[in-house]
Amino acid sequence: MPSQPPAAEPPAVQHLEPDDFERWYGGWDPLTPATIAEFMAGFDRPWWIIGGWSIEVFTGVPRAHEDMDISILSCDAEAFRLFLGDRWTPWNVDDSWFRPFDPRFTDVRPDSQIWVRPDAASPWILDVPFTPAADGRWTNKRNRSHTEDLDDVTWIAPDGLRYARPEVTLMFKAAQTREKDRLDAETTLPLLDDAARRWLRDAVAGFDPDHEWARTL
Repeated sequence: MPSQPPAAEPPAVQHLEPDDFERWYGGWDPLTPATIAEFMAGFDRPWWIIGGWSIEVFTGVPRAHEDMDISILSCDAEAFRLFLGDRWTPWNVDDSWFRPFDPRFTDVRPDSQIWVRPDAASPWILDVPFTPAADGRWTNKRNRSHTEDLDDVTWIAPDGLRYARPEVTLMFKAAQTREKDRLDAETTLPLLDDAARRWLRDAVAGFDPDHEWARTL
């Protein structure tokens, strides 16, 4: 009897187009800055909005949003799991696994992330990439020797919410391989002051000395 081919494994989430992502993992109905504060009410550890929303709130230029991203320090992962309780169904997403974030699997890597949804039949509402923590300080995932106080890499916007500073978000978009990253850079770079441009230049040079921004900002 001929052997059966091995079962196909779902592709890594980082490399999927939206339609393929929904086929394998389900769709998104994300929170927004207008709803995230209520969702996070009662979580007594630092959290801040990152990604596309942090760009839009700084620039004032509307852009499309596929999801809602916030970050917390990796040392607060278990506190976040307990905060979610039985109301939500969180999953830990990493290069090497996609598994429930529950009492069976509490060992999460400090640079992995959590997706949150009510249950398996519902869309995802929130993406929570962890920020590695060094004695409670923000740590750059791209360059672990680079740490700062959280207040120095975030800001409080007029809506009262804490966001990643735009230069920090652009640092993570420095590869600019996606069209939305290129557009974010084109929109945001002209609005950065000298101090922000220096921070971005030095941060990018710390992990990619040959990057254009390391030479020109």
